[in-house]
Formats: sequence, structure tokens, C-alpha cells
Amino acid sequence: MNAILVIAHAPLASALRQCVLHVFPDAAHVVDALDVPPHQAPEETLAQARALMAVHGADDTLVLTDLFGATPCNVATRLLEGGHTRLVTGVNLPMLLRAVTYRHEPIDTLVSRATLGGTQGVMPLAPTAPQNQFHPPRHDPAHRDHQQ
Repeated sequence: MNAILVIAHAPLASALRQCVLHVFPDAAHVVDALDVPPHQAPEETLAQARALMAVHGADDTLVLTDLFGATPCNVATRLLEGGHTRLVTGVNLPMLLRAVTYRHEPIDTLVSRATLGGTQGVMPLAPTAPQNQFHPPRHDPAHRDHQQ
């Protein structure tokens, strides 16, 4: 089974993990979170990330970070050296839920499913009329606008 590690600016990683455990309480041993506080040295973050990955002992690890080019992502790129780790940036809750759902898939399939889940989870919604707004029936006899 694959491990999933979320590395993000504090407190996003822990918050995403808590949301996932709300839906998948049995995934606590699969999903880890590493919150990166302001002003923490990248070397310290890297050491913490490596320690979390070692605890799982998984064959492969999917690392999800919040923002390309920021410290969490830069640290995560240094975890890719072994070849059994994949990295996806732009983590959101739909992406993480999809990753947990398909955590048993091969790592390359998992990356594809997580990325697709993240992009499909972002969509514009059209505004709607208020739920309790009164609309008279079309053929209301009391409605006299069209009568002569």
C-alpha cells in the first residue's frame, strides 16, 4: 500500500489530514501531515519529512504540497531522490480524498487519479434564486397583466 504525506504551510497540512480522517477514519496509518511553520529552516523540515516517510516503510509515497516553488514544495523535491516517491503540488481536499480512495493502486495510477480529483474538484457554480422565493403559478387567475 502507498503512503501519503501532505507537506504544507501551517496549519494546512494538519487541517487537510483531519478532514480526510473525518471521511476515512481507517486511513490514519496511511496519511501523514507536516505543517511548515514560518521561519523554520528547510533542513529541519526535510529531516521531519524523511522521519515521517521512514515510519510508514511503504513501497511508494505520494507527497502532496500546497504551492509550487514555496518551501514545502522545495523540500519535497529533495525527497524524490529514491525513485519511490512522487510529488504533486496544488493539494486540495478533493485531491487528497481521491488519493486516499485509490491508495492501493500503483503509484503512477495514484498520481493520475489524485491530480484528476484535484482538478475536477474545482468548478464554477452559477448563482441560483433564493430557495424560499415565492413564484406565482404561470396561469394564476389573479394575475391580470395579460388581460384586456
